[in-house]
Amino acid sequence: MNKKKKIDKTNLKTVKSINNNIRSSVRKLNPILRGIVGKKVGIAIRDLQFSEKRITRDIRKTISSAVANAENNFQYDIDKLIVKEAYCGKKIIMKRFRPRAKGRAAPILKPYSSVTIILSETKKMESHGTKS
Repeated sequence: MNKKKKIDKTNLKTVKSINNNIRSSVRKLNPILRGIVGKKVGIAIRDLQFSEKRITRDIRKTISSAVANAENNFQYDIDKLIVKEAYCGKKIIMKRFRPRAKGRAAPILKPYSSVTIILSETKKMESHGTKS
């Protein structure tokens, strides 16, 4: 079966930034990313700034990179950008071993993830003045 990609005219105002090899698991990243989807970029960065999680610094860098892409490559207005999508995926898992009692070894798994942030420009809200 042939599947053709449909070109969506509404997606033309999007900017993407991908950060590969973030040293954290997907399980720890997902709640943070779900918390910033739909917010304005400035508010999302501020929320990440005051989070106590270590990994929010890397997510903030990714958002800042997407904002820089939007400003320099596409001349978008920074104040109108919102976080349209934010998701992460699994990468490699470093495997280390810890010596235990009686000559045994316990595995230590150090997972890596990739984070993708997609920003879009909001359209101006047109006020339809219908007075009765």
